[in-house]
Amino acid sequence: MRTFEQYLEKLKTMRPNVYMDGGIVARDDARFMPGIRTIGKTFDMAADPEHSELTTAVSHLTGEKINRYTHIHQSQDDLLKKQKMTRMYCRQAGRCIQRCMGIDALNGISVVTKDMDNALGTEYHQRFLKYMEYYQKNDLVGNAAQTDVKGDRSLRAFQQEDPDMYLRIVERQKDGIIVRGAKAHNTIAPYADEIIAFPTRAMTTKDSDWAVAFAMPADTEGMYLVSVAHNQREKEELPSPFAETGTAHSITIFDNVFVPWERVFMCGEDKFAGQMASLFALYHRHSYTGCKPALTDILMGAAALVSEYNGLEKASHVRDKLADMVTVAELVYATGIAASVTSKCSASGTYVPEVVYTNVGRYHAGVNVYHEFEILADLAGGLAATLPHEKDFFEPTVGPLLNKYIKRKSGVSSEDIHRCYRLIEGLICSAPGAASQVSGIHGGGSPIMEKIAIMAQYDLSKNKELAKFLAGIKS
Repeated sequence: MRTFEQYLEKLKTMRPNVYMDGGIVARDDARFMPGIRTIGKTFDMAADPEHSELTTAVSHLTGEKINRYTHIHQSQDDLLKKQKMTRMYCRQAGRCIQRCMGIDALNGISVVTKDMDNALGTEYHQRFLKYMEYYQKNDLVGNAAQTDVKGDRSLRAFQQEDPDMYLRIVERQKDGIIVRGAKAHNTIAPYADEIIAFPTRAMTTKDSDWAVAFAMPADTEGMYLVSVAHNQREKEELPSPFAETGTAHSITIFDNVFVPWERVFMCGEDKFAGQMASLFALYHRHSYTGCKPALTDILMGAAALVSEYNGLEKASHVRDKLADMVTVAELVYATGIAASVTSKCSASGTYVPEVVYTNVGRYHAGVNVYHEFEILADLAGGLAATLPHEKDFFEPTVGPLLNKYIKRKSGVSSEDIHRCYRLIEGLICSAPGAASQVSGIHGGGSPIMEKIAIMAQYDLSKNKELAKFLAGIKS
């Protein structure tokens, strides 16, 4: 397994193809470092024996000890440990740990490549397993590039005025394929080792050139990562673990990129595009049943702490609001557990979470995001939005006065009050805070997509039969 230092050194050697704020930037640009440090926790804690039961696994391919973020789930217990690990990591980082997307994509691809081989006589799965050995051996960080830019949302891929609105195969060659298009919302792409691309939706026979999946190094020729970073404001006087982490995203442009056959996992098999798209979503929504409860834990902790500091922790309306947050966090987490223990083994040997439980959990996580932020804003009051700059609290003239007037409950220092409100400011009144609310709704699929997945799998006929039985209606 790699160390964080080895991961960082690898980033420094990669070809410069990351753009931000009007120019090319290095992968270790200071604006990316908070996100890189977040990923770093997945290396540091995997090396720590205290956490290794959750953070590592044994490869089913080589028998070697590997980082769990490179593992293909081989049992219900693997899914349970992944979920528990995700909640732990996100609590440590104070935000999304980011690394789940790549391995969620690879678990989906592992299932579909085997199904394609069984149905069509292709050889994608062996190709995929060889790639996974490489991925595990090098402890790689993968970005999941799924969401096409889509153009006119009312049209399918083949109907678009510009065919590049969905990533597509433009040429098939003896040694590989040429692809062109763009993928959006690519979290961690600026500091990922690999870009793992796959379909965003089901395809028809007319869409076969858009049914493509592959993995390529993130610095591949013809690939451009146009990026944005979301970080907390730097803290000079009051550093904190929360202020040290961040994230970044990109629109990843594929401008006639050559992909060798050994890295191609789907090439025109349109009937399997929808399955690959939905399986990534399923695995990623299952990851949300770990990360979203962690975010609620953080919001809930901040809400409880500021209520205590304000002397209101015993007020009935405070406890009622906190109970709302508890019920969401633990309900979502429970659905992930249920989805794990009722998971099924696919033909590939990869375990697949139960669809309905997973989507129910992700749905409730998504529709409650803004309510949870509302609770924290309500209990904290307006100071999180109007708090003076950090340095003003240390300025010789006004600093002592600010520290006098920020005081709340007796026995709680001005510094602790200040630190508490800095945390809340970062959670709900910052660019990362705003972005986390949007991603909390749409990450892994918008709530309507979870409803669609639920209704596609849920058998209503048994409920109708039950109603008939209770009503005395003969079937």
